[in-house]
Amino acid sequence: MKFELNKHLDNIRNVLVCSNATPIRCRGGFSYSCWFCNNKYQNPAELKTHTLQTHDDTVKKTFMKDGSMINYVVKLDITGLQCSLCGKDLNELDDLTTHIITNHGKEYHTDIKSHIIPFRFESNDFRCVICKNKFNNFKVLIEHMNAHYNNYICSICGAGFINKRTLQTHGYRHKTGTFNCSFCPKVFDTSIKKRDHERGVHILRNKRSKCGYCGEKFTDYTKKNDHLVKIHGATPIVLQCQACDKTFGNQRSLTMHTKSYHLLQRKKPDKTV
Repeated sequence: MKFELNKHLDNIRNVLVCSNATPIRCRGGFSYSCWFCNNKYQNPAELKTHTLQTHDDTVKKTFMKDGSMINYVVKLDITGLQCSLCGKDLNELDDLTTHIITNHGKEYHTDIKSHIIPFRFESNDFRCVICKNKFNNFKVLIEHMNAHYNNYICSICGAGFINKRTLQTHGYRHKTGTFNCSFCPKVFDTSIKKRDHERGVHILRNKRSKCGYCGEKFTDYTKKNDHLVKIHGATPIVLQCQACDKTFGNQRSLTMHTKSYHLLQRKKPDKTV
């Protein structure tokens, strides 16, 4: 019997060779990197074109040769999904795997839980291919996908995760105790709070938002987004309020607007005696 990782690698390599589906590396939710050469693109369609035109089946057959089971996950672009063996159009990843087994006699292991996350980029929206919910950026969508892949379950809160590494990282949030900052007298009740404090205040000097293209760091996401637009030509982020027609350039402004004008959480005036 093959080891579990080998089965996963057989599956994804067959998908890549037998279709036009392409793997994605995400960088901070704003750029998309090639798995095979690390070229970066602002648009997933550009990455898909690059991968299909530049990297042949020989490379795809060695995909993730140095991978490990603990952090194994593949983000897969299935936009315009087609079988590359016969040209048949297919809607979902499951349709493709059934098709290559039934019609082309390909091997695909169905006795393991899937670690392949499909994404479809047919508009500017970031929508889950399973529940169709919409998200502000690709990074948040990726985090959401854990809800659909309960491969590993947290024994404390019941949350599901796609691989063991993600579950382990999540587990630190439940550990409480006394965690002293390595740089100052501050004390925290969880290691996550300590880590975030040290990174934000001491290590990165409060520059927590890193540009995925040049590595420059910024004090907040708004400044990073402005940098992406002005320096790297990224498309400006436009978030529209679902209750009115107003638009905003960042999530914080949209959230404040929603709370103030649609959730009746305006600051109450001080009472006079």
